[in-house]
Amino acid sequence: MTSFRPLLKAIPLLALLCATPTTAAAAGHVTTIDLAAEASRPAANDLARATVFAEASGAAPGDLARRVNSLIADGLKTARGYSSIKTQSGGTHTYPVYGKGNRIEGWRMRSELTLESADSAALSELLGKLQGSLGVANLAMLPAPETRKKAENEAMIDALGAFKARAKVIADAFGKPYRISHLTISSSGRPPPMPIMRAAALASADAAPMPVEPGDTLISATVSGKIELPE
Repeated sequence: MTSFRPLLKAIPLLALLCATPTTAAAAGHVTTIDLAAEASRPAANDLARATVFAEASGAAPGDLARRVNSLIADGLKTARGYSSIKTQSGGTHTYPVYGKGNRIEGWRMRSELTLESADSAALSELLGKLQGSLGVANLAMLPAPETRKKAENEAMIDALGAFKARAKVIADAFGKPYRISHLTISSSGRPPPMPIMRAAALASADAAPMPVEPGDTLISATVSGKIELPE
């Protein structure tokens, strides 16, 4: 056993010598820099979306339901004449109307239809016909999903290129190479809704098409992350 003692004493030293280079490499000093870059691409507003509604007030909920349902049924019948427009029933709500002493003096009912189409001219014409009996809660022009995705992908590629260009400028200023250690990519861009139009203003409207100007939505992509420069 005595002959093995020198070898046993040497093992911890040998392990320390082997571990030292790995630890030093892991603990190598780097300079970490946070960066961000942004790019935008226009996306055509090729999808029109509108919400129309029927609303009535009165003393008896049953009477309200008959009036409102009749208006919505007529609106659906008119909308079905446009095959390019997708029509969907929206929410229906009945609210109590309170008077003095917090007592219920009547009821108000509202029912909605959602209209969506890539044919903005057809939707404009339909809204013109519906305006005589239904209110327009909102009208928005926005990119269709595939149009938006294409613009997002293009903006993302531009933003990545801008991020790398900015990283190179910084690295060149230090006279060192750089390494990307982390990236976060996000996108944004929502078209503002068109002004809300109230039923009272529409009651006297004729069947003229509602003016619609599609325009574009600016889709932005942001790339943020960290780069490392070796010391």
